[in-house]
Amino acid sequence: MNIGSLFSRHARYRPNKLAVVFEQKRLTHLEFNKSINRLANAMLALGITKGDKVATILPNCLEQLEVYWACAKVGAVVVPLSVLLRGKAISTLLRDSDSVMLISNAGFVKTVDPIKAELPGIAHDRYLLVDGSGTGYRDYAALKAAASDEEPGVEVNEDDPFNIMYSSGTTGLPKGIVHTHRIRAAYGTSFAAAYRMTPESITMHAGAIVFNGAFVDLMPTVFVGATYILLKQFEPVSYIDTIEKEKVTHVMMVPAQIIAVLNAPNFSAKKLQSLEMILSLGAPLHREHKERLNKHLPGRFYELYGLTEGFVTVLDKYDYPAKPDSVGVPPQFFDMKILGENGKELPPGQVGEICGKGPILMPGYYKRPDLTKAAIVDGWLHSGDMGYVDEDGFLYLVDRKKDMIITGGVNVYPRDIEEVVVQHPAVRETAVFGIPDEKWGETPLAAVILSSPGAVGAEELKNWINDRVEAKFQRVSQVVIMDDFPRNVAGKTLKREMREKYWAGKATKL
Repeated sequence: MNIGSLFSRHARYRPNKLAVVFEQKRLTHLEFNKSINRLANAMLALGITKGDKVATILPNCLEQLEVYWACAKVGAVVVPLSVLLRGKAISTLLRDSDSVMLISNAGFVKTVDPIKAELPGIAHDRYLLVDGSGTGYRDYAALKAAASDEEPGVEVNEDDPFNIMYSSGTTGLPKGIVHTHRIRAAYGTSFAAAYRMTPESITMHAGAIVFNGAFVDLMPTVFVGATYILLKQFEPVSYIDTIEKEKVTHVMMVPAQIIAVLNAPNFSAKKLQSLEMILSLGAPLHREHKERLNKHLPGRFYELYGLTEGFVTVLDKYDYPAKPDSVGVPPQFFDMKILGENGKELPPGQVGEICGKGPILMPGYYKRPDLTKAAIVDGWLHSGDMGYVDEDGFLYLVDRKKDMIITGGVNVYPRDIEEVVVQHPAVRETAVFGIPDEKWGETPLAAVILSSPGAVGAEELKNWINDRVEAKFQRVSQVVIMDDFPRNVAGKTLKREMREKYWAGKATKL
Protein backbone atom coordinates (compact mmCIF):
# COMPACT_ATOMS: atom_id res chain seq x y z
CA MET A 1 0.00 0.00 0.00
CA ASN A 2 2.18 2.83 -1.32
CA ILE A 3 0.05 5.97 -1.38
CA GLY A 4 2.26 7.32 -4.15
CA SER A 5 0.77 4.62 -6.39
CA LEU A 6 -2.50 6.56 -6.42
CA PHE A 7 -0.97 8.93 -8.98
CA SER A 8 0.40 6.02 -10.99
CA ARG A 9 -3.12 4.63 -11.17
CA HIS A 10 -4.79 7.91 -12.09
CA ALA A 11 -2.13 8.56 -14.73
CA ARG A 12 -2.89 5.20 -16.32
CA TYR A 13 -6.67 5.19 -16.24
CA ARG A 14 -7.54 8.92 -16.35
CA PRO A 15 -4.39 10.50 -17.81
CA ASN A 16 -6.01 13.67 -19.15
CA LYS A 17 -8.04 14.48 -16.04
CA LEU A 18 -6.93 17.74 -14.38
CA ALA A 19 -5.02 16.78 -11.23
CA VAL A 20 -3.54 19.92 -9.72
CA VAL A 21 -3.69 23.68 -10.18
CA PHE A 22 -1.24 26.17 -8.70
CA GLU A 23 -1.20 29.74 -9.97
CA GLN A 24 -0.71 29.46 -13.76
CA LYS A 25 0.24 25.77 -13.71
CA ARG A 26 -2.46 23.24 -14.57
CA LEU A 27 -1.26 19.63 -14.69
CA THR A 28 -3.11 16.48 -15.67
CA HIS A 29 -2.64 13.26 -13.76
CA LEU A 30 -0.24 12.01 -16.43
CA GLU A 31 1.83 15.22 -16.36
CA PHE A 32 1.92 15.44 -12.59
CA ASN A 33 2.79 11.77 -12.17
CA LYS A 34 5.73 12.13 -14.55
CA SER A 35 6.94 15.17 -12.61
CA ILE A 36 6.68 13.23 -9.34
CA ASN A 37 8.61 10.32 -10.86
CA ARG A 38 11.42 12.61 -12.02
CA LEU A 39 11.87 13.93 -8.51
CA ALA A 40 11.69 10.43 -7.05
CA ASN A 41 14.39 9.19 -9.42
CA ALA A 42 16.52 12.28 -8.75
CA MET A 43 16.32 11.47 -5.04
CA LEU A 44 17.43 7.91 -5.68
CA ALA A 45 20.37 9.23 -7.73
CA LEU A 46 21.38 11.36 -4.72
CA GLY A 47 21.45 8.24 -2.57
CA ILE A 48 18.13 8.69 -0.79
CA THR A 49 16.88 5.28 0.27
CA LYS A 50 13.82 3.84 1.94
CA GLY A 51 13.40 5.22 5.46
CA ASP A 52 15.57 8.31 4.91
CA LYS A 53 14.11 11.57 6.23
CA VAL A 54 13.63 14.40 3.73
CA ALA A 55 12.81 17.80 5.25
CA THR A 56 11.24 20.81 3.57
CA ILE A 57 10.96 24.49 4.44
CA LEU A 58 8.62 25.74 1.75
CA PRO A 59 5.58 27.97 1.40
CA ASN A 60 2.59 26.66 -0.52
CA CYS A 61 3.94 25.59 -3.90
CA LEU A 62 3.72 22.79 -6.43
CA GLU A 63 7.13 21.53 -5.34
CA GLN A 64 5.91 20.78 -1.81
CA LEU A 65 3.22 18.54 -3.25
CA GLU A 66 5.79 16.84 -5.49
CA VAL A 67 8.03 16.14 -2.50
CA TYR A 68 5.18 14.44 -0.64
CA TRP A 69 4.45 11.99 -3.43
CA ALA A 70 8.03 11.47 -4.63
CA CYS A 71 9.05 10.51 -1.09
CA ALA A 72 6.09 8.15 -0.93
CA LYS A 73 7.19 6.40 -4.12
CA VAL A 74 10.76 5.80 -2.89
CA GLY A 75 9.79 5.07 0.73
CA ALA A 76 11.45 8.18 2.13
CA VAL A 77 9.86 9.99 5.09
CA VAL A 78 8.77 13.61 4.63
CA VAL A 79 9.43 16.13 7.41
CA PRO A 80 7.57 19.33 6.45
CA LEU A 81 8.63 22.32 8.57
CA SER A 82 6.86 25.63 8.96
CA VAL A 83 8.23 28.71 7.21
CA LEU A 84 7.70 30.58 10.49
CA LEU A 85 10.52 28.67 12.17
CA ARG A 86 13.96 30.22 12.45
CA GLY A 87 17.56 29.18 13.16
CA LYS A 88 17.68 27.18 16.36
CA ALA A 89 14.15 25.80 16.03
CA ILE A 90 14.91 24.55 12.52
CA SER A 91 18.21 22.91 13.48
CA THR A 92 16.57 21.26 16.50
CA LEU A 93 13.86 19.65 14.38
CA LEU A 94 16.22 18.66 11.58
CA ARG A 95 18.45 16.88 14.08
CA ASP A 96 15.57 15.35 16.01
CA SER A 97 14.06 13.96 12.80
CA ASP A 98 17.41 12.61 11.54
CA SER A 99 16.87 14.42 8.24
CA VAL A 100 19.41 13.69 5.50
CA MET A 101 18.11 16.14 2.90
CA LEU A 102 16.65 19.64 3.01
CA ILE A 103 14.56 21.21 0.23
CA SER A 104 13.84 24.91 0.50
CA ASN A 105 13.91 28.14 -1.50
CA ALA A 106 16.25 31.09 -1.91
CA GLY A 107 14.43 33.05 0.76
CA PHE A 108 15.72 30.64 3.42
CA VAL A 109 19.39 30.54 2.43
CA LYS A 110 20.30 33.18 5.01
CA THR A 111 18.49 31.16 7.67
CA VAL A 112 19.96 27.78 6.74
CA ASP A 113 23.58 28.80 6.04
CA PRO A 114 24.45 29.61 9.70
CA ILE A 115 23.10 26.29 11.00
CA LYS A 116 24.68 23.92 8.46
CA ALA A 117 27.53 23.13 10.85
CA GLU A 118 24.92 21.88 13.33
CA LEU A 119 23.53 19.43 10.76
CA PRO A 120 26.16 16.75 10.10
CA GLY A 121 23.43 14.37 8.94
CA ILE A 122 22.77 16.40 5.78
CA ALA A 123 25.51 15.96 3.17
CA HIS A 124 26.66 19.06 1.31
CA ASP A 125 25.07 17.90 -1.96
CA ARG A 126 21.65 17.32 -0.39
CA TYR A 127 20.62 20.95 0.07
CA LEU A 128 18.18 21.75 -2.74
CA LEU A 129 16.55 25.01 -3.80
CA VAL A 130 13.31 24.95 -5.76
CA ASP A 131 14.02 28.34 -7.33
CA GLY A 132 17.61 28.03 -8.56
CA SER A 133 20.96 27.18 -7.06
CA GLY A 134 23.79 28.87 -5.18
CA THR A 135 26.91 28.17 -3.21
CA GLY A 136 26.24 24.97 -1.32
CA TYR A 137 22.78 24.45 -2.85
CA ARG A 138 21.68 22.33 -5.81
CA ASP A 139 19.05 23.20 -8.38
CA TYR A 140 15.89 21.21 -7.71
CA ALA A 141 14.48 21.78 -11.22
CA ALA A 142 17.75 20.83 -12.96
CA LEU A 143 18.01 17.58 -11.00
CA LYS A 144 14.45 16.72 -11.96
CA ALA A 145 15.00 17.57 -15.61
CA ALA A 146 17.94 15.17 -15.80
CA ALA A 147 16.01 12.28 -14.24
CA SER A 148 13.75 9.63 -15.75
CA ASP A 149 9.96 9.94 -15.59
CA GLU A 150 9.54 6.16 -15.25
CA GLU A 151 8.13 4.65 -12.05
CA PRO A 152 10.96 4.26 -9.49
CA GLY A 153 9.82 0.76 -8.57
CA VAL A 154 10.67 0.81 -4.86
CA GLU A 155 8.67 -1.61 -2.71
CA VAL A 156 6.92 0.19 0.13
CA ASN A 157 4.69 -1.44 2.72
CA GLU A 158 1.59 -0.08 4.39
CA ASP A 159 3.23 0.16 7.80
CA ASP A 160 6.28 2.03 6.49
CA PRO A 161 6.37 5.64 7.73
CA PHE A 162 5.32 8.34 5.29
CA ASN A 163 5.87 11.51 7.32
CA ILE A 164 6.82 13.06 10.65
CA MET A 165 4.61 16.02 11.56
CA TYR A 166 5.90 18.23 14.36
CA SER A 167 3.11 19.51 16.58
CA SER A 168 5.30 22.42 17.64
CA GLY A 169 8.86 23.47 17.22
CA THR A 170 9.38 26.87 18.78
CA THR A 171 9.34 25.92 22.45
CA GLY A 172 9.56 22.83 24.58
CA LEU A 173 10.53 19.33 23.56
CA PRO A 174 9.87 18.35 19.94
CA LYS A 175 6.94 16.00 19.34
CA GLY A 176 7.24 14.38 15.95
CA ILE A 177 4.01 12.59 15.06
CA VAL A 178 4.57 9.63 12.74
CA HIS A 179 2.06 8.68 10.04
CA THR A 180 2.38 5.56 7.93
CA HIS A 181 1.18 4.84 4.40
CA ARG A 182 -1.72 2.91 5.93
CA ILE A 183 -2.74 5.92 8.01
CA ARG A 184 -2.65 8.33 5.08
CA ALA A 185 -4.62 5.85 2.98
CA ALA A 186 -7.24 5.81 5.74
CA TYR A 187 -7.35 9.62 5.56
CA GLY A 188 -8.25 9.16 1.91
CA THR A 189 -10.98 6.57 2.31
CA SER A 190 -12.51 7.96 5.53
CA PHE A 191 -12.72 11.59 4.46
CA ALA A 192 -13.73 10.91 0.86
CA ALA A 193 -16.75 9.05 2.22
CA ALA A 194 -17.49 11.70 4.86
CA TYR A 195 -17.36 14.56 2.33
CA ARG A 196 -19.20 12.72 -0.48
CA MET A 197 -16.26 13.26 -2.85
CA THR A 198 -16.15 11.88 -6.39
CA PRO A 199 -13.58 12.07 -9.22
CA GLU A 200 -15.54 15.06 -10.50
CA SER A 201 -15.10 17.02 -7.25
CA ILE A 202 -12.92 20.13 -7.22
CA THR A 203 -11.12 20.85 -3.95
CA MET A 204 -9.53 24.21 -3.18
CA HIS A 205 -7.01 24.65 -0.36
CA ALA A 206 -5.61 27.93 0.96
CA GLY A 207 -4.05 26.91 4.27
CA ALA A 208 -0.39 26.02 4.68
CA ILE A 209 0.12 22.50 3.33
CA VAL A 210 2.96 21.77 5.77
CA PHE A 211 0.41 21.30 8.55
CA ASN A 212 -1.44 18.06 9.14
CA GLY A 213 -4.80 19.71 8.50
CA ALA A 214 -3.87 19.94 4.84
CA PHE A 215 -4.10 16.15 4.53
CA VAL A 216 -7.72 16.27 5.68
CA ASP A 217 -8.76 17.41 2.20
CA LEU A 218 -5.62 16.51 0.20
CA MET A 219 -5.78 12.76 0.81
CA PRO A 220 -9.44 12.21 -0.12
CA THR A 221 -8.97 14.37 -3.21
CA VAL A 222 -5.99 12.29 -4.33
CA PHE A 223 -7.73 9.04 -3.38
CA VAL A 224 -10.72 9.62 -5.67
CA GLY A 225 -8.68 11.33 -8.39
CA ALA A 226 -10.41 14.70 -8.11
CA THR A 227 -8.88 18.10 -8.90
CA TYR A 228 -6.84 19.88 -6.23
CA ILE A 229 -6.44 23.66 -6.47
CA LEU A 230 -3.71 24.99 -4.20
CA LEU A 231 -3.57 28.70 -3.41
CA LYS A 232 -0.37 30.42 -2.39
CA GLN A 233 -2.11 31.97 0.59
CA PHE A 234 -5.54 32.90 1.87
CA GLU A 235 -7.02 36.22 0.81
CA PRO A 236 -10.83 36.35 1.10
CA VAL A 237 -11.69 38.37 -2.03
CA SER A 238 -9.60 36.29 -4.44
CA TYR A 239 -10.65 33.14 -2.57
CA ILE A 240 -14.29 33.83 -3.38
CA ASP A 241 -13.51 34.79 -6.98
CA THR A 242 -11.54 31.56 -7.51
CA ILE A 243 -14.40 29.44 -6.20
CA GLU A 244 -16.71 31.09 -8.70
CA LYS A 245 -14.25 30.83 -11.60
CA GLU A 246 -13.18 27.21 -11.02
CA LYS A 247 -16.58 25.92 -9.86
CA VAL A 248 -15.03 24.59 -6.66
CA THR A 249 -17.08 21.98 -4.80
CA HIS A 250 -15.11 21.32 -1.60
CA VAL A 251 -13.29 23.76 0.72
CA MET A 252 -12.12 23.71 4.30
CA MET A 253 -11.25 26.71 6.44
CA VAL A 254 -10.35 27.56 10.00
CA PRO A 255 -12.88 29.82 11.77
CA ALA A 256 -10.91 33.03 11.16
CA GLN A 257 -11.01 32.35 7.41
CA ILE A 258 -14.74 31.63 7.44
CA ILE A 259 -15.34 34.90 9.25
CA ALA A 260 -13.15 36.74 6.72
CA VAL A 261 -15.12 35.25 3.81
CA LEU A 262 -18.45 36.20 5.40
CA ASN A 263 -17.21 39.78 5.78
CA ALA A 264 -15.54 40.07 2.37
CA PRO A 265 -16.91 42.86 0.13
CA ASN A 266 -17.60 40.39 -2.70
CA PHE A 267 -19.29 37.73 -0.57
CA SER A 268 -22.47 36.41 -2.13
CA ALA A 269 -24.28 33.10 -2.22
CA LYS A 270 -24.37 33.28 -6.02
CA LYS A 271 -20.59 33.36 -6.29
CA LEU A 272 -20.30 30.35 -3.99
CA GLN A 273 -23.20 28.30 -5.33
CA SER A 274 -20.92 25.54 -6.69
CA LEU A 275 -19.85 24.57 -3.16
CA GLU A 276 -21.06 21.23 -1.83
CA MET A 277 -18.92 21.29 1.33
CA ILE A 278 -17.67 24.03 3.61
CA LEU A 279 -15.65 22.30 6.31
CA SER A 280 -14.69 24.13 9.50
CA LEU A 281 -11.79 22.77 11.53
CA GLY A 282 -8.87 23.76 13.73
CA ALA A 283 -10.93 25.47 16.44
CA PRO A 284 -14.60 25.78 17.37
CA LEU A 285 -16.67 28.00 15.08
CA HIS A 286 -19.09 29.96 17.19
CA ARG A 287 -22.83 29.48 16.68
CA GLU A 288 -23.33 33.04 15.49
CA HIS A 289 -21.06 32.48 12.49
CA LYS A 290 -22.46 29.02 11.74
CA GLU A 291 -25.97 30.41 11.52
CA ARG A 292 -24.92 33.25 9.27
CA LEU A 293 -23.08 30.88 6.96
CA ASN A 294 -25.95 28.41 6.83
CA LYS A 295 -28.43 31.21 6.14
CA HIS A 296 -26.60 32.22 2.95
CA LEU A 297 -25.32 28.75 1.95
CA PRO A 298 -27.65 26.14 3.44
CA GLY A 299 -26.88 22.44 3.35
CA ARG A 300 -23.12 22.76 2.99
CA PHE A 301 -21.68 23.12 6.47
CA TYR A 302 -19.50 20.35 7.94
CA GLU A 303 -17.39 20.57 11.07
CA LEU A 304 -14.39 18.43 11.97
CA TYR A 305 -12.80 17.95 15.36
CA GLY A 306 -9.54 16.10 15.37
CA LEU A 307 -6.01 15.56 16.57
CA THR A 308 -2.91 15.03 14.46
CA GLU A 309 -2.14 12.05 16.70
CA GLY A 310 -5.05 10.24 15.14
CA PHE A 311 -8.69 10.75 16.07
CA VAL A 312 -11.54 12.69 14.46
CA THR A 313 -15.25 13.30 14.54
CA VAL A 314 -17.22 14.83 11.68
CA LEU A 315 -20.52 16.71 11.81
CA ASP A 316 -22.32 15.94 8.56
CA LYS A 317 -24.09 18.70 6.66
CA TYR A 318 -27.38 16.83 7.00
CA ASP A 319 -26.93 16.48 10.78
CA TYR A 320 -26.12 20.16 11.28
CA PRO A 321 -29.75 21.42 11.50
CA ALA A 322 -30.54 19.04 14.38
CA LYS A 323 -27.12 19.21 16.09
CA PRO A 324 -25.71 22.70 15.33
CA ASP A 325 -23.51 22.86 18.41
CA SER A 326 -22.07 19.37 18.00
CA VAL A 327 -18.83 18.40 16.26
CA GLY A 328 -20.42 15.20 15.05
CA VAL A 329 -19.61 11.54 15.43
CA PRO A 330 -16.63 9.29 14.73
CA PRO A 331 -16.44 8.00 11.12
CA GLN A 332 -16.72 4.31 10.30
CA PHE A 333 -14.13 2.12 12.08
CA PHE A 334 -13.42 4.86 14.68
CA ASP A 335 -14.50 4.66 18.31
CA MET A 336 -14.82 7.21 21.12
CA LYS A 337 -15.49 7.43 24.83
CA ILE A 338 -15.60 10.13 27.50
CA LEU A 339 -13.54 9.39 30.59
CA GLY A 340 -13.82 10.88 34.05
CA GLU A 341 -10.89 11.72 36.34
CA ASN A 342 -11.02 8.18 37.75
CA GLY A 343 -10.51 6.74 34.26
CA LYS A 344 -14.05 5.34 34.03
CA GLU A 345 -16.35 6.00 31.08
CA LEU A 346 -18.99 8.65 31.72
CA PRO A 347 -22.65 8.49 30.67
CA PRO A 348 -24.18 10.95 28.15
CA GLY A 349 -24.32 14.54 29.33
CA GLN A 350 -21.33 14.37 31.70
CA VAL A 351 -18.15 16.29 30.85
CA GLY A 352 -14.87 14.40 30.73
CA GLU A 353 -11.79 13.83 28.62
CA ILE A 354 -12.38 12.85 24.99
CA CYS A 355 -10.59 9.61 24.10
CA GLY A 356 -10.63 7.86 20.76
CA LYS A 357 -9.07 5.34 18.42
CA GLY A 358 -9.34 4.34 14.80
CA PRO A 359 -7.46 3.66 11.55
CA ILE A 360 -5.52 6.94 11.61
CA LEU A 361 -4.05 6.50 15.10
CA MET A 362 -0.32 7.20 15.06
CA PRO A 363 2.12 4.41 15.93
CA GLY A 364 3.77 6.96 18.21
CA TYR A 365 5.87 10.08 18.60
CA TYR A 366 9.21 9.81 16.82
CA LYS A 367 11.86 8.56 19.26
CA ARG A 368 9.65 9.48 22.23
CA PRO A 369 8.20 6.28 23.71
CA ASP A 370 7.65 8.15 26.97
CA LEU A 371 5.31 10.67 25.37
CA THR A 372 3.63 7.93 23.33
CA LYS A 373 2.92 5.92 26.47
CA ALA A 374 1.31 8.96 28.11
CA ALA A 375 -0.83 9.81 25.07
CA ILE A 376 -2.01 6.31 24.10
CA VAL A 377 -3.27 4.17 26.97
CA ASP A 378 -4.54 0.66 26.23
CA GLY A 379 -4.93 1.62 22.57
CA TRP A 380 -6.94 4.78 23.30
CA LEU A 381 -5.66 8.25 22.45
CA HIS A 382 -6.18 10.69 25.31
CA SER A 383 -6.90 14.05 23.70
CA GLY A 384 -6.58 16.48 26.60
CA ASP A 385 -9.87 18.00 25.37
CA MET A 386 -13.01 18.16 27.44
CA GLY A 387 -16.42 17.26 26.07
CA TYR A 388 -19.54 15.16 26.40
CA VAL A 389 -21.85 13.12 24.20
CA ASP A 390 -25.62 13.40 23.99
CA GLU A 391 -28.07 10.50 24.01
CA ASP A 392 -27.52 10.03 20.27
CA GLY A 393 -23.74 9.78 20.65
CA PHE A 394 -22.92 13.18 19.12
CA LEU A 395 -19.88 14.89 20.59
CA TYR A 396 -19.94 18.39 22.08
CA LEU A 397 -16.67 20.19 22.84
CA VAL A 398 -16.36 22.09 26.08
CA ASP A 399 -12.71 23.24 25.97
CA ARG A 400 -9.09 22.24 26.15
CA LYS A 401 -8.05 21.15 29.63
CA LYS A 402 -5.23 23.69 29.51
CA ASP A 403 -7.60 26.49 28.40
CA MET A 404 -10.00 25.96 31.27
CA ILE A 405 -10.10 28.88 33.69
CA ILE A 406 -10.28 28.12 37.41
CA THR A 407 -11.66 31.14 39.21
CA GLY A 408 -12.34 30.90 42.91
CA GLY A 409 -12.23 27.11 42.61
CA VAL A 410 -14.89 27.04 39.87
CA ASN A 411 -14.17 25.64 36.41
CA VAL A 412 -14.98 28.17 33.69
CA TYR A 413 -14.88 27.20 30.02
CA PRO A 414 -13.81 30.08 27.73
CA ARG A 415 -15.98 28.85 24.87
CA ASP A 416 -19.16 29.46 26.90
CA ILE A 417 -18.19 33.11 27.27
CA GLU A 418 -17.04 33.41 23.65
CA GLU A 419 -20.46 32.28 22.44
CA VAL A 420 -21.93 35.30 24.26
CA VAL A 421 -19.29 37.80 23.10
CA VAL A 422 -19.73 37.09 19.37
CA GLN A 423 -23.45 37.89 19.62
CA HIS A 424 -22.61 41.58 19.96
CA PRO A 425 -23.16 43.17 16.52
CA ALA A 426 -19.85 45.07 16.69
CA VAL A 427 -17.73 41.97 17.42
CA ARG A 428 -16.14 40.13 14.53
CA GLU A 429 -14.00 37.63 16.47
CA THR A 430 -13.06 36.88 20.08
CA ALA A 431 -10.67 34.85 22.21
CA VAL A 432 -11.29 34.41 25.94
CA PHE A 433 -8.61 33.18 28.33
CA GLY A 434 -7.65 33.39 31.98
CA ILE A 435 -5.36 36.04 33.47
CA PRO A 436 -3.89 36.23 36.99
CA ASP A 437 -6.07 37.63 39.77
CA GLU A 438 -4.96 38.06 43.40
CA LYS A 439 -8.38 37.30 44.84
CA TRP A 440 -9.75 34.58 42.53
CA GLY A 441 -6.54 33.01 41.18
CA GLU A 442 -7.51 33.87 37.62
CA THR A 443 -10.35 35.62 35.87
CA PRO A 444 -11.58 35.70 32.25
CA LEU A 445 -10.30 38.27 29.77
CA ALA A 446 -12.00 38.77 26.40
CA ALA A 447 -9.79 39.85 23.51
CA VAL A 448 -11.90 41.02 20.58
CA ILE A 449 -11.60 42.16 16.99
CA LEU A 450 -14.32 44.62 16.01
CA SER A 451 -16.22 44.63 12.75
CA SER A 452 -15.21 48.29 12.34
CA PRO A 453 -12.86 50.52 14.37
CA GLY A 454 -14.51 52.33 17.24
CA ALA A 455 -17.80 50.45 16.87
CA VAL A 456 -17.93 49.91 20.64
CA GLY A 457 -15.73 50.80 23.60
CA ALA A 458 -13.99 48.22 25.78
CA GLU A 459 -15.82 49.18 28.96
CA GLU A 460 -19.20 49.30 27.23
CA LEU A 461 -18.59 45.87 25.70
CA LYS A 462 -17.44 44.46 29.04
CA ASN A 463 -20.70 45.57 30.69
CA TRP A 464 -22.73 44.16 27.79
CA ILE A 465 -21.03 40.77 28.12
CA ASN A 466 -21.36 40.61 31.89
CA ASP A 467 -25.08 41.40 31.68
CA ARG A 468 -25.59 38.35 29.46
CA VAL A 469 -23.37 35.53 30.74
CA GLU A 470 -25.22 32.84 32.65
CA ALA A 471 -23.20 32.94 35.86
CA LYS A 472 -21.29 35.52 37.90
CA PHE A 473 -18.07 33.52 37.64
CA GLN A 474 -18.25 33.86 33.84
CA ARG A 475 -18.04 37.64 33.99
CA VAL A 476 -14.98 39.04 32.25
CA SER A 477 -12.67 41.26 34.24
CA GLN A 478 -11.29 42.98 31.16
CA VAL A 479 -11.98 43.50 27.46
CA VAL A 480 -9.06 44.21 25.14
CA ILE A 481 -9.76 45.47 21.63
CA MET A 482 -7.19 44.33 19.06
CA ASP A 483 -6.59 44.88 15.35
CA ASP A 484 -5.87 41.18 14.90
CA PHE A 485 -4.85 38.11 16.89
CA PRO A 486 -1.49 36.36 16.65
CA ARG A 487 -1.96 33.37 14.33
CA ASN A 488 0.10 30.54 12.92
CA VAL A 489 0.50 29.82 9.21
CA ALA A 490 -2.62 27.66 9.27
CA GLY A 491 -4.63 30.68 10.44
CA LYS A 492 -5.29 29.35 13.94
CA THR A 493 -5.52 31.91 16.73
CA LEU A 494 -2.59 31.59 19.13
CA LYS A 495 -4.51 32.15 22.33
CA ARG A 496 -1.58 30.68 24.23
CA GLU A 497 0.71 33.54 23.16
CA MET A 498 -1.71 36.16 24.44
CA ARG A 499 -2.28 34.33 27.72
CA GLU A 500 1.44 33.79 28.36
CA LYS A 501 2.14 37.53 28.22
CA TYR A 502 -0.02 37.99 31.29
CA TRP A 503 1.15 34.92 33.20
CA ALA A 504 4.80 35.81 32.61
CA GLY A 505 4.12 39.21 34.15
CA LYS A 506 5.69 40.91 31.14
CA ALA A 507 2.62 42.73 29.96
CA THR A 508 -0.52 44.30 31.29
CA LYS A 509 -2.03 44.70 27.84
CA LEU A 510 -1.82 42.80 24.55
